[in-house]
Amino acid sequence: MKKKERTVRSLWRTLLVGSVIGALFAGLCVSGILYAADAYVADALYQHPAPQSGDIVLINIDQKSLDELGPFASWGRALMGDVINTLNQDPENAPAVIALDVLYIGASFDPEGDAYLAEACAQSVPVVTACAGTFGSQLVENADGSFYMDDYSVTAYDEPYEELKDATWQGHINSMFDTDGVLRHGIWQINLPDKEEIPSFHRQIYERYCEKTGKQAVTIPVTDANYRYYIPFQGKPGAYSDGYSVADLLNGEIDPSAYAGKIVMIGPYAAGMQDDFATAIDHAGKMYGIEYQANMVDALLRGQTKREAGRGLQALAAAALCVLWALLFYHRRLVSSLLGWVCTVAGYVGVCVLMYARGIVLSPLYIPLAVSVLFVCSIVSGYLRTALEKRRVTATFQRYVAPEIVHELLKEGTDASALGGKLCDIAVLFVDIRGFTTMSEVLEPEEIVQILNRYLTLTSTCIFKNNGTLDKFVGDCTMAFWGAPLPQEDSIYKAVKTAFDMIEQSKALQKELENKFGRTVSFGIGVHYGPAVVGNIGASNRMDYTAIGDTVNTAARLEANAPGGCIYVSRAVADALKGRVRFTSLGSSVRLKGKTAGFEVLRAEELMNNFESL
Repeated sequence: MKKKERTVRSLWRTLLVGSVIGALFAGLCVSGILYAADAYVADALYQHPAPQSGDIVLINIDQKSLDELGPFASWGRALMGDVINTLNQDPENAPAVIALDVLYIGASFDPEGDAYLAEACAQSVPVVTACAGTFGSQLVENADGSFYMDDYSVTAYDEPYEELKDATWQGHINSMFDTDGVLRHGIWQINLPDKEEIPSFHRQIYERYCEKTGKQAVTIPVTDANYRYYIPFQGKPGAYSDGYSVADLLNGEIDPSAYAGKIVMIGPYAAGMQDDFATAIDHAGKMYGIEYQANMVDALLRGQTKREAGRGLQALAAAALCVLWALLFYHRRLVSSLLGWVCTVAGYVGVCVLMYARGIVLSPLYIPLAVSVLFVCSIVSGYLRTALEKRRVTATFQRYVAPEIVHELLKEGTDASALGGKLCDIAVLFVDIRGFTTMSEVLEPEEIVQILNRYLTLTSTCIFKNNGTLDKFVGDCTMAFWGAPLPQEDSIYKAVKTAFDMIEQSKALQKELENKFGRTVSFGIGVHYGPAVVGNIGASNRMDYTAIGDTVNTAARLEANAPGGCIYVSRAVADALKGRVRFTSLGSSVRLKGKTAGFEVLRAEELMNNFESL
């Protein structure tokens, strides 16, 4: 009876924990506190490049155009009129639609240029020009006479000058950045104070293209009352650019067949024009505004429209799942709980991907995070429940086996350090002391050890100074490598620089030995670059972090053949450092053990002055 009561109480506690965690994550989901983290996970899960449709051609206002035609501010509108006329000069190879991602607001100081551009657009295939709204807070009156503060009101609106407006179609180029500065949402349309609806730039381009080609236009499902929607990017920065520039077009260097019957988009494509930003598909690389517009036009052409699921519904799902999994994790073994956790997280991610393919965007973070918290709680609870039992087991087994064995028996999730390694390209250096064996025959052991320690200290100091990994000492030989455990910039140069440092710093010690013992020693060094397996290699009870492979063997054989005071390198090293280090080729006169005839060996002579500081 008591056992049953304890089970019921434990079950109620489990339900309470599940309900509390469910309520917590439901609140987080609705409040948006974890929105940035959820958006970051969504970017990684959903935003992947897709093959481009091929219906869009970018003609960039790039650095080449600015260099040839002058700063953009000095171009004048007549130049863009020439661009429009050039695109339309062959009616059979004219574009289907032309889009100008440039704001031409108000009359300029060149009325003839203004008229020329407007006339070119009037006689062209459909031309879409850019406009932009400025958003701010504004007091708005309701139909019943009451007032409210609209924080998303258009307080100013910039559109093309009158002649150009009459000759073209307009679309706004406003973007909707998230709080972390990443572009994930667009604005399907903006509503002016006079209730006029201004479509987005890419929507206007898409609809004009559908009208021209006879296709049925689709509508993006908006997310809220402000006409925001989720952007399904189709390509990363640079995906839509074929390198065409305005200068190329005006110089006749673009074959009209490249844009015939397609959408031609013209806009800034140079960093100095300040029209680039981070996007959901690539946080690090900046995407130009014209590329963003091309992404959205392509998404519409491919029918890639997405609707974000409501937060309220997802909050309820998170809460219900928390309660369910609190019961499923109840008194489960670690393996069972782990399997359930993995299946739930992987299954939900799979559902997210499937729903995204069907046009629904689910938040990928909240439910996996909630289940993970419950999983951790179940582990902690299981630990607390079994703590006394572990003590009893410990006391029992310690009477029969060593305490260390008992300790290992009671460990959970403990594995020996992983064996094996990974294949990576590294620069390997071997250095050996020439003349050391002869010297050791005439000196006392204490003196030999002292000299050896001096030399090994010298080599290790040079290695660490140049950010190398000291692999091992083998007698009077030292092995080091660069490029692992972490990739390194300029790893080959650092290896060769280390070799020169060793030769230079050994001179003072050589002189000291000559004066003291009448004998001296020197370094023979070999450096090679190539693939090797790097990692923990050995047995589970005895392993070393080292590198193995033909690259290592070749470096060792280069060192074995290098005379005292010489650095031998392979052709791979010499080619990588061409112009930075002076080499003398020894051809195939030096035969390396295990290498076929024709393996070229080179002697490193000196670092070039221009690169010594690298």
